[in-house]
Amino acid sequence: MDKNNELRALVGEKEKVFYEGKPDKKCFIFECIFNPMLFIAIFWGLIDMLFLGAFTFASFQSGEMGMMLFIFFFMIIHMMPVWLYLGGVIFSVTRYKNTYYIVTDRAVYASSGIFHKNYNSKPFAELSHVDLHRGVFDQHFGVGDIILTSNQISTVSSSNNTPVTAGITLSSIANYTEVYNTIKKLQQDIYTDVMYPNDLRPKENHGYDTEYKG
Repeated sequence: MDKNNELRALVGEKEKVFYEGKPDKKCFIFECIFNPMLFIAIFWGLIDMLFLGAFTFASFQSGEMGMMLFIFFFMIIHMMPVWLYLGGVIFSVTRYKNTYYIVTDRAVYASSGIFHKNYNSKPFAELSHVDLHRGVFDQHFGVGDIILTSNQISTVSSSNNTPVTAGITLSSIANYTEVYNTIKKLQQDIYTDVMYPNDLRPKENHGYDTEYKG
């Protein structure tokens, strides 16, 4: 079964789809390559290579081949930040293939993952903020990130035992302005409908002029 069809299977039969698509591929790959971990990996790798070279030279001079092997394997483990960065870059293509977004008149759906697939959905009634972010590469490739924040507490941080809210981010969207305006309007309409159901609204409503009737 196609990965995108798996996400579509989560959408209700009566839901109207306003948007579905994937991130911009070039921007997605560039952001996976040129991220803060790149500079850490370069610095960490250079320092470790200098130490490895110095210890290897000293081992050859002293004839202690066992020490050289020990240092070699130690450096491989010590260079873990470099391997983690390279792994993130290598598997970015797989992560891109598993990333897909769907926006309906009821909720936002997103799939992600590398070795396993994650399917996430957030009803508009649970969303508290809809924000737009455009980084350096977003601006270069003409795309944007839509950040959806939930007002529902989903997890608790183990470090300081504080609640953590969860949301969904639609990364590197080509028609980000249109999608942002659509999500923002749906979020406002549905929130107003929840707070002021149709049957309980006064004859004259001086608040939001909503059109959502679902």
